[in-house]
Amino acid sequence: MADLLSVGLSGLRSAQTALTVTGHNITNVNTPGYSRQESVQQTNIAQFTGAGYIGSGSQVVDVRRLASDFLTNQVRTATSSNSELQSFKSQIEQLDSLLSNSTTGISPALQKFFASLQTASQDPSSTAAREALLSQASGLSSSFNTLYDQLDKQNSLINQQMSALTTQVNSMAASVASYNDAIARARGTGAEPNDLLDAREETIRQISEIIGVQSVEQTDGSVSLFVGTGQPLVVGNTASTLTAKPGVEDPTRFQVDLSINGVSQTITSQISGGEMGGLIAYRDTTLDKSYNSLGQMATVLADTVNKQLGQGLDLAGRAGSPLFSDINDPTAASLRVLAQATNTGSATGSLAITNSSALTTSDYRLDYDGTNFTARRLSDGATMNVTASAGPPYTISLADPSTTPATDQGFEVTINGTPNAGDRFSLQPTRRGAFNFGTDLQSADQLAFAGSARAQATTNNRGTGVISQPNLTSGPSPIDVTDLQDLFGTGLPLTFDSATNTLTGTLPAGATLSYVSPSTTALTPGQSNTLRLDYTDPSTNNTYSYEFTITGTPQSGDTFTLGQNTAGTADNRNALKLIDLQTQKTVGVGAAGTGATYNNAYSGLVEQVGSLTAQVRVNADAAETVLTQAQNNRDSLSGVSLDEEAANLVQFQQYYNASAQVIKVAQSLFDTLIGAFN
Repeated sequence: MADLLSVGLSGLRSAQTALTVTGHNITNVNTPGYSRQESVQQTNIAQFTGAGYIGSGSQVVDVRRLASDFLTNQVRTATSSNSELQSFKSQIEQLDSLLSNSTTGISPALQKFFASLQTASQDPSSTAAREALLSQASGLSSSFNTLYDQLDKQNSLINQQMSALTTQVNSMAASVASYNDAIARARGTGAEPNDLLDAREETIRQISEIIGVQSVEQTDGSVSLFVGTGQPLVVGNTASTLTAKPGVEDPTRFQVDLSINGVSQTITSQISGGEMGGLIAYRDTTLDKSYNSLGQMATVLADTVNKQLGQGLDLAGRAGSPLFSDINDPTAASLRVLAQATNTGSATGSLAITNSSALTTSDYRLDYDGTNFTARRLSDGATMNVTASAGPPYTISLADPSTTPATDQGFEVTINGTPNAGDRFSLQPTRRGAFNFGTDLQSADQLAFAGSARAQATTNNRGTGVISQPNLTSGPSPIDVTDLQDLFGTGLPLTFDSATNTLTGTLPAGATLSYVSPSTTALTPGQSNTLRLDYTDPSTNNTYSYEFTITGTPQSGDTFTLGQNTAGTADNRNALKLIDLQTQKTVGVGAAGTGATYNNAYSGLVEQVGSLTAQVRVNADAAETVLTQAQNNRDSLSGVSLDEEAANLVQFQQYYNASAQVIKVAQSLFDTLIGAFN
């Protein structure tokens, strides 16, 4: 009877354990990361009797966790990739909306500015039209400034998110280290701590949502986690610490440092995967380029408009004043050079734009080895030719040696003081261009719409020769009115000599008259002749070049007079040149003559961001699908099915009842046996 009772009791215990495991599964159906468990049952050792081996019941030898490392790793990898793309998508969609929006975008404000300029050119003496132009210029400045502010807010938000995310990773990494310790001790008993393993795997999965990690299981059951290119985040029961802080090369862009036993290293460029990887990838590939592209356009626009205004005359006959802020304002120039925080020297720098049209959208890095300066363009890693003057201070220019001739990069750097060996400087020629864009001109009558020179034919000329108004093709900006007085005086008469078909006259020192076309030696009567007047002022060394045409057939003795434009109230020649800037390729003009107009440059930025946004959306949807499939694959093995568990409950309940019936039979037999002795 005792053997039968033991058999029944063993079955009862096995059924009870199975019911407990099933109940545990059911209560954790909604627990994130939980893996279904099942009891593993086997027969007890049989007892030998004269009749042979008789079974002695059953026992539960293990509670098995139904999980696959392969499927778990699939989920973790898919989670990291999906989180990275979703983070990238959320950021770039904001940028795409900003750039293409009719309120915050640059194109509408740019069109209004040139439309107002067109209106003002039709009546250059109208004060109202000039005031309207100033208003539109101010609106254009606000558009650049607002868009820059939005980009800057996004950058600041990324910095804040990186700080918060590193804090979360540190907390979860510490949890993984604690789980490692607990699991290693639990395994010492010879059994698997299933719930601890699930909790650790779920924590690692949550870490992968933030940053891509690689896991390696150790022989003691602990898991080591690595980030980047193999930097340890967790080893055994020890966790490293991530810190987001202002960057060494640019304090406005946070970097991520990993501290291991008090030794810190920067791993920003090595991070991939997870939300943090998406933020860094977006910042490096899209946000920085948008900063620079917008700044490049703003810098070129301000520079070209100001230079053209400087070559005209305002209503008072003065050289034109700049409409927009000086691109080489000392404060702006100094902010373009950032000394690395780890520099041991105290040298500082500034960067002046020398040719805005040659500017690229790249940042640069300037290094000093104790003797020489070297430079690299960061957008493509190309090494630049460096030309440096003896210093201090050092005047440095860069050129791209991959082109013939080497392409000037459009700026000049000044390093004040002598840097120490190993010192490094970040050069950002266009990063803050949109921030520095502003409207300085306050008085509408200072808008230089008039040309600087005029021409007229003498009223008693006998021929049909007609002279055009002189066009200043090159000259300083702003021009020097004193130079014009030296060149033209009260008028510079040129008389046609039919014997030689040339114009003769007394030119001031430094002036030369040449024939451009169709002949380079004389006029060709009856055709359109282009002539050029070149002048270098002896006192200022400023050089000017004017071109004009003579058409028709002049007669000998006919006179044409060139002079300073002192009556330019109704003159709109320089205003028309300002309008022409709208269709000229002035942005990003490289060695091969490439370039874009203002509007095309901005449209190119909008198109690039829009195309990338569409691509990221497709990739994000694909990554989400892959993640769903990976989760379904895992859940097919490890997920809890309430229908299946309900069926198990019925099965194990019947098993329990049957085992109880065995015990009841044993009790009845025992009672019968006892009763036989009474």
